[in-house]
Amino acid sequence: MTRSQTEAAPPLRHPFPDPPAEGAAVEIAPGVLWMRLPLPIALDHVNVYALADDDGWTIVDTGMDTRRSRAVWQRLLDGPLAGRPVARVLVTHHHPDHVGLAGWFRAEHGAEIMMTRTAWLFARMLRLDEQAVPPPETLEFWRRAGMDPAVLAARQAERPMNYCDIVAPMPLGFRQIAEGDLLDLGGRSWRVRLGGGHAPDQATLWSEDGTLVIAGDQILPGISPNIGVYATEPKANPLADWIESCTRLAHHATPGQLVLPGHKLPFTGLPARLAALIASHHRALARLRAHLAVPHSAAECFPALYRRDIGPGEYGLALVEAIAHVNYLEAAGEISGGLRDDGAIAWQIRDR
Repeated sequence: MTRSQTEAAPPLRHPFPDPPAEGAAVEIAPGVLWMRLPLPIALDHVNVYALADDDGWTIVDTGMDTRRSRAVWQRLLDGPLAGRPVARVLVTHHHPDHVGLAGWFRAEHGAEIMMTRTAWLFARMLRLDEQAVPPPETLEFWRRAGMDPAVLAARQAERPMNYCDIVAPMPLGFRQIAEGDLLDLGGRSWRVRLGGGHAPDQATLWSEDGTLVIAGDQILPGISPNIGVYATEPKANPLADWIESCTRLAHHATPGQLVLPGHKLPFTGLPARLAALIASHHRALARLRAHLAVPHSAAECFPALYRRDIGPGEYGLALVEAIAHVNYLEAAGEISGGLRDDGAIAWQIRDR
């Protein structure tokens, strides 16, 4: 993933520099609790939030469905969340670390599930798509991207990460949230504004009093959200979606809003953060244009895009994001590709 550069003034501030301990909660605004769930991946946590309503808690995002996550939630329900039932769960987007235990909250606690229709459909579909080994379409997609042969050989023989391994069964029914909706949660009114690129129709919530933004993974401090292309839609252009949606969201951003992200620390300085994130991707695209003066596969673009070593734990995310940057330039008509003998597509800048 691309890392942002130095922020423009005013800089980001982190009013709450210490994250909550496992099983604990921090009140970051009246009636708003911040908690963390562990993740079994390199990015080892996800932020979740609880909004206090008269009829119970509204939980925002849930963590993955793992034994450890369920145990942490039970500690939270017996501790800082005790005294109120979980009335509803609002899921910002369909990725497993955000939706993983939504179905569990529905089954065990009767919570209403609130999501965008796209997020619910993706979650329902992916939960049912179990694979023992990567299907032929995925293997071809990886070859076209120029995946390292050793990585490809290892992956084609092993069980991939299946959504159903870390996401509880999704409920049949849900409550749809959509662009422009006004939600009354936690004693505040929140405007729903949809993002894209990292996940389709990702819900962000903006308090009408101008003080809080629940950003999910659309806007993160310190790192850029992963923006990837997958075998399910190999010609997708999520980077264009992400830049467009962040540019649109910037019209509603103010320096004083406290942003509650899906990872890392809450922060203020949202206009600067959005500008820096957008600029970082444009710089990456400029480096990619220069790199593609000679033909390269998407995987061979890592040095230009990331300018650091990519380890095994990052390889998959780096590859799908490299494809996203290549697809952006192809969609703009700036590059063209040709199939090599090794099955990879080599991309090169078009003659002007």
